[in-house]
Amino acid sequence: MIVFDLSCKQGHRFEGWFSSSEDYAGQQARGLVSCPHCGSAEVAKAPMAPAVPRKGNQVSSIPLPEPTVAEGQGVAVAGGMPPEMAQVFEKLAEIQAEALKQSKWVGEDFAEVSRAMHYGERDAESVHGKASPAQAKELLEEGIAVAPLLFPVAPPDELN
Repeated sequence: MIVFDLSCKQGHRFEGWFSSSEDYAGQQARGLVSCPHCGSAEVAKAPMAPAVPRKGNQVSSIPLPEPTVAEGQGVAVAGGMPPEMAQVFEKLAEIQAEALKQSKWVGEDFAEVSRAMHYGERDAESVHGKASPAQAKELLEEGIAVAPLLFPVAPPDELN
């Protein structure tokens, strides 16, 4: 399979997938290649950069940005993140931390406790804890409102 960057007379660019260069030429000659944007049959190959894979034993010379820590709640963000985005993450971390102050940690019993509250077997209160993706899906299917925390939370007994 070969991918060509194509363009029409109107300047629309798009990709075309062909089994070979000869397949492209044959389809082009029969008028089967057309622009998906405007329908023009006047299509030609556009200049494109070749895809040259890196050898498996080579190390990239492009340095990756070091994670940095945003002010406030210590939210790790990738280097080069716009300051506005870092501020949003910081604010979200503050909101989550404030909400957790009003919430009770129930650990591994989260699904069981949530069900008990939903079905009136226990007084309703704000709780947080651990649930597997399957448990969370089951809770949602039962109509029990749950949501993942945006930032990881350490169990209270593991805090120093």
